[in-house]
Amino acid sequence: MEFQNNLGIYLSRNSASVVCFGVHQKSVLGCFSVSCENTEQSGWQAMVNLISSGCAERGWGFSEVAVALDCAMFMQHSVHSEFAEPKQIAATIRFDTEEAIAADVADVAIAFTATPAAGGGSELTVFTAEKKMLTEILAALQSNNLDPVSIEPDVNCLARFISKNNVATAGEQGADLFAVLSKSRGYFIVLAKSQSCLKMRTFLLGRTQNKTELITREAPLTLALLSGGENINELKVFDSEDSVDIVALGEKLAVKVEALDLAWTIQIESQTSDDNDSENPVGFAIACGAAVSGAQKITAANFRDDFSPYQGRKLRIEKAIKILSVLITVFVLVIGMYFQMRLMQRNRYANRLHKKLAKQYSDVMFTKKMPKDTSPAKKLAGELRRIRDVKSGQLSITGKEAVSAKLILLLNAFNGCASKTNLQIDTIGIAGKITVAGSTSGRKKTLELFKAIKKGKLDILQQRIDEKGGRDNFTITVAPQNG
Repeated sequence: MEFQNNLGIYLSRNSASVVCFGVHQKSVLGCFSVSCENTEQSGWQAMVNLISSGCAERGWGFSEVAVALDCAMFMQHSVHSEFAEPKQIAATIRFDTEEAIAADVADVAIAFTATPAAGGGSELTVFTAEKKMLTEILAALQSNNLDPVSIEPDVNCLARFISKNNVATAGEQGADLFAVLSKSRGYFIVLAKSQSCLKMRTFLLGRTQNKTELITREAPLTLALLSGGENINELKVFDSEDSVDIVALGEKLAVKVEALDLAWTIQIESQTSDDNDSENPVGFAIACGAAVSGAQKITAANFRDDFSPYQGRKLRIEKAIKILSVLITVFVLVIGMYFQMRLMQRNRYANRLHKKLAKQYSDVMFTKKMPKDTSPAKKLAGELRRIRDVKSGQLSITGKEAVSAKLILLLNAFNGCASKTNLQIDTIGIAGKITVAGSTSGRKKTLELFKAIKKGKLDILQQRIDEKGGRDNFTITVAPQNG
């Protein structure tokens, strides 16, 4: 069964937040979190095993998996590229990154986002993560049938989530600044009114750090990194511990400040979490942003594109094609066997009819064999017409088929005068025309014989008469009279 749900996973060293996102409903169907901090097992395999068990317990079915990587597991850099086309940027990103950070990038995977630069080319936000760590994570996921379509930086997924749920003020220009703080992570995201992301920053937080002062200090630094000099209309803040003084922050920054309702700007249709989802709203928002990438077919800053491109969809298509090919082959074979059996049965029936017809043909045609090169029906029809023509007088009896009839006429003529003429027959030849050699007691008797032959509807075509040994010898050639 093909499920139209996507699974989003926000993965950190010791914990993970998991969201099941309904593609058609465009809403979160459920969420839960897992942690290895208080368990005997540790490592990526143990973490993914907990995620897989949690999905199985809740009976979740999903078609795609997307992973968001915690900001402590990657580094972020600002890099300028001379190119604007994504393919050209991807082809030169390693050289540009290596030059910008002055370090070898052979052992890291690279993901990036690009915004057009004012003087041409692109301003890139480049993320680097260790290939070894990503390989271990990917192997653990794949061993539990959770092969991810993408592995993205968490801030990129959070920016997508905020962009999807942020309502831009109509008619305003400039951009909005979002500050999102969890217990140990901080994110600054600048969104233009077009909802495109202009800048992203991540940093780690201390448990005793004053978050109001932190935002007061870091917000201007974030805005200073903008290359286009966009005006900031509003600062929206979310703090998971609700420790930020919104009023004081607005006075210090001289900008409109609002609290951001990050927790559930989307509707959860069914709550399947054993935890209180409000305890980790940032993690669930990041996981939801990861899941949305697959649902909306968004081009993501994907680490997998650099070190291990996703092949799952291609493999599924290849598998489906193979299965379809096998089914078509089996279908063709079954149809072929069916028609082959029908043909064999028809041939057996035709052979029986052929043998029966051959015997009947031979009986009718005086032991002649049935022809192979012409239709027997035509031969029989021709013979039937010939017989009818002979009986009606339209055709004379000639040829080898009429020899018996000719002999009958000749013998009838002989029987009528044999005793009167003292007839003796030496030979009768039937090759072509009938030739008779014999003798009578005299010339007068010979002439009487000739008269009897003519009365018997035979013409004497040739004759030779001579006397020898006291008898009148003759040799004649006869044929049936016309008509």
